[in-house]
Amino acid sequence: MSFPFSAIVGQDEMKQALMIAAVDARIGGVMVFGDRGTGKSTAVRALAALLPPIPAAEAGYQDGSPRQGSVPVPFVDLPLGATEDRVVGALDLERALGAGVKAFEPGLLARANGGFLYIDEVNLLEDHIVDLLLDVAASGENVVEREGLSVRHPARFVLIGSGNPEEGELRPQLLDRFGLSVEVRTPQELKQRVDILKRCDAFDREPAAFVESWAKAERKTLKRIARARAAQAGVVVSDAVLTFASRLCMAVGADGLRGELTLIRAARALAALDGAAVATADHVAAVAPMALRHRLRRNVLDETGSTVRIERALEDLARKDPAA
Repeated sequence: MSFPFSAIVGQDEMKQALMIAAVDARIGGVMVFGDRGTGKSTAVRALAALLPPIPAAEAGYQDGSPRQGSVPVPFVDLPLGATEDRVVGALDLERALGAGVKAFEPGLLARANGGFLYIDEVNLLEDHIVDLLLDVAASGENVVEREGLSVRHPARFVLIGSGNPEEGELRPQLLDRFGLSVEVRTPQELKQRVDILKRCDAFDREPAAFVESWAKAERKTLKRIARARAAQAGVVVSDAVLTFASRLCMAVGADGLRGELTLIRAARALAALDGAAVATADHVAAVAPMALRHRLRRNVLDETGSTVRIERALEDLARKDPAA
């Protein structure tokens, strides 16, 4: 039984980023940096448990046999010590040795199809595994060619990574491939910490009763995500808003166009979550830190944090063009 997503205290940016990724998987997943014990894995598990079941035929790798009914949204943990074979899949040795048949044994990517793939301390994962994961997450397909096998199967999932920067940084070119990046910190407000303790204690003592007490809030959150998924493709983004997004990316020095594309997709998803038919500059500004903070080059003459640089650029643009 998972802790209710709606019952998580604080960490608003992380929860918003996860909901945006749930609305539009093309955004490219979420990287969560922050202290240990701040609810990172709890939030991801809670969101996966909150989402409605998906058709069994869309979950996990299909070997050709039809599957009926529906199943919970997959949530797969990828351990740091996972080998490449365990991640992508390999030859089924038991069937090969016992029956002399070459068969494919699906890996973690196959199990995550249609759901979430979570990697704790992704900054400690071997670079070639991270490369592989990001390539598959971007293409939505896993290709395995080894031991005379050639297998291609769908692997569409939301990639969620978490880590503590003090334990090692993720390479910039890999970090850039994550759609959104959020920062979580240990709460400093006494009331918030007490609320967290109360809810965790209540869940530990009577999980079923606690989950039931949050059922109404969970249904409300689920309806919000469902409506946003259905509406986000129709959300209008005007040329003025596109121009505003591009000017912002130029102002902060974001490399390439991936940041702008993510910025617009995230703004459209947020507008859909808000029930708006049109994405505005305010939606762009709201998602700008999470879409851009991990794409900025370090400036040796400006040691200001990425988030502050983005906020300062937004203020400058607002002064130059109040209509934005």
